[in-house]
Amino acid sequence: MGVNTYELLDTKQLEVIKMGATVATNALLERKGTHTVLLITKGFKDALRIGYQNRPNLFALNIILPSMLYKDVIEVDERYDVQGHELKAISHKEVYQDLKQVYDQGIRSCAIVFMHSFRFPYHENQVSQIAKEIGFTQVSVSHQVSPLMKLVARGDTTVVDAYLSPILRRYIDRVLSQLPDVRLMFMKSDGGLVDANQFHGKDSILSGPAGGIVGAVKTSLRAGFKKIITFDMGGTSTDVAHFNGEYERQIDNKIAGIRIRVPMLSIHTVAAGGSSILFFDGFSFRVGPESAGANPGPACYRRGGPLTVTDANVMVGKISPSYFPAIFGTQENLPLDREIVNQKFTQLTQKFCCATGNLTNPEKVADGFILIAVQNMANAIKQVSLQKGFDVTKYTLTSFGGAGGQVCCLIADTLGITTIFLHPYAGVLSAYGMGLADLCVIQEKSVEELLTQELVSQLNTLGNELEIEGNNKLNSQTLEVKNKVKKKVNLKYQGTDSTLLINLLDTSETMVKLFEEEHQSRYGFIQSNKPLIVESISIEVIQQMETPEEPFIDRIRPLNESPKYLEIVQIFTHDSWHDTPIYRREDLQPQDNIKGPAIIVEKISTIIVEPNWKAILTEYNHLILQRY
Repeated sequence: MGVNTYELLDTKQLEVIKMGATVATNALLERKGTHTVLLITKGFKDALRIGYQNRPNLFALNIILPSMLYKDVIEVDERYDVQGHELKAISHKEVYQDLKQVYDQGIRSCAIVFMHSFRFPYHENQVSQIAKEIGFTQVSVSHQVSPLMKLVARGDTTVVDAYLSPILRRYIDRVLSQLPDVRLMFMKSDGGLVDANQFHGKDSILSGPAGGIVGAVKTSLRAGFKKIITFDMGGTSTDVAHFNGEYERQIDNKIAGIRIRVPMLSIHTVAAGGSSILFFDGFSFRVGPESAGANPGPACYRRGGPLTVTDANVMVGKISPSYFPAIFGTQENLPLDREIVNQKFTQLTQKFCCATGNLTNPEKVADGFILIAVQNMANAIKQVSLQKGFDVTKYTLTSFGGAGGQVCCLIADTLGITTIFLHPYAGVLSAYGMGLADLCVIQEKSVEELLTQELVSQLNTLGNELEIEGNNKLNSQTLEVKNKVKKKVNLKYQGTDSTLLINLLDTSETMVKLFEEEHQSRYGFIQSNKPLIVESISIEVIQQMETPEEPFIDRIRPLNESPKYLEIVQIFTHDSWHDTPIYRREDLQPQDNIKGPAIIVEKISTIIVEPNWKAILTEYNHLILQRY
């Protein structure tokens, strides 16, 4: 757009802005949301605090519970039974007095959670109207926020929405004030876009990582890959996900100790990134989970930081200071410091030799730490693939993030993957993914009934109603178009809690067969004698958006002429030093074939082609790494 630093943006050139938001996520992690009051059925004041009484650390003597998000609780004397009979009507006067009292204390946000309200919402609507009359600016009601069973998870989700939405709304208003007449859209945790006026706190928790998953999937599909493992390695953590024809989502989530029951992309995160700190305790090496962050950052950043995974890559020669910008040190004008890395690894090696009696050298120690980090990340990938019954060797590893290219070959070797895909925007794929994402609305409804043919007919009718609601939400945001619809149900064996998401079809027999196939693949057994329960129905309405095509590039050099390397350096890998050429990605042309070991440097990342791997550039500027 030709806009200089500090120059005002000409919004007339913009049609739409698509973005992610971490403001709500940070507020949740730091417990800096809006003061909120919880209104809950009388007798259940402490239900959210008690939770499910899970004991993740069975032998812990000092159990530290996460702090509650709500500041105050009002018990409302109301009740429906499970059949929808009103057992106790609401006292308008009592509710008004209780709400007015907390309003006068400065609280402006409320979460309303009543027993059985996911089916019988009349009381919640009554109290919601009272709160709005008093002047509450944020009123979150559970049957709208999370219209599913389970009071605790539904309640937590509603409180999260009330706690975060005001902060999110203030942020959106500030952005919109600077962008008049520009359509603003946000990435939701489920991988879909939504207009700013429909973006709520409960939808924003994984807004950033979701963009990366969408970007990885969309670009991989364009490159011709159908089965995909996404691998996003950043500074502090690594996010991985599985894709085989459709996005995997999970309803029951736990973020920062809070249960959130809304659809989110199924992303597994492990505390291993470029800034993960390296430890030696006198007996063994350990990588993370502690991180040096961006400040002070790794030791090579010249700010007194500890040794990290990035420093290990500097030590073995895989990261060269010559090809990094000179932005380090207190004045932010110096290159990476290789000398301090050598010094610290030499000291660590001496400590290791003295403690264990084993002689080694600094580069082997650094390489050992890299392999530990690789194993940690490979284990994360196993959790989203092998542990769910998928053969990971038949998948393509789509690597992105600032540090992904440095270890992707080692990750693939560990898992038996033979193909790696690296998009030219791999370093900023989370942002690029938001540009490729579609508008999406997911409508859910609790069912909790035995699966029968009669119920299937009712589900299809209910699905059509939810589809109309979803279409209305999408078509209120844009012109009338034909939307894509996916209809699914959450099925489980009677007497169990673990559900599987299955396509809603015309016959119950076909759905039972699909469920048993998925259950056998996931858990290794089926229980044919047990009836199935439909826990809920989920309707996803998708409106595909126009996205830019991948640019096509031509080969200029003759086919028999190889790309010129910048220089040859030494890297330590596979237990020995190797002469390794360095190439610039922009110097590569379609059909170039580079055999490892090699280093390919980009403006925003570094790619290591390990021995027994080769890099091939396609006419769409996609870099494909293949094991040979």
